[in-house]
Amino acid sequence: MAAKEKKVKVDKKTAKKIAEKKSAAGKIRDLTDAEIQTKINELKQELFNLRFQAEVGKLENTAQLRKVKKEIARCYTVLTERAAQ
Repeated sequence: MAAKEKKVKVDKKTAKKIAEKKSAAGKIRDLTDAEIQTKINELKQELFNLRFQAEVGKLENTAQLRKVKKEIARCYTVLTERAAQ
């Protein structure tokens, strides 16, 4: 027995917002390789600073460490995807 699919109506405003929204990796894919490498260097510097603050005990938002690490990983993933093509 196949499950019935419900059709959800979306108004035009919502549909436009959904279409304009890009994922974090999608935004990175719009950059050139050199720009991605520059972004990686900036993020690594930020990660260093965050780690230093965490060690000293001055870091209030510890979740920021994880966010920066994930952003670096996204950049490397996009570069790897391009190299494989």
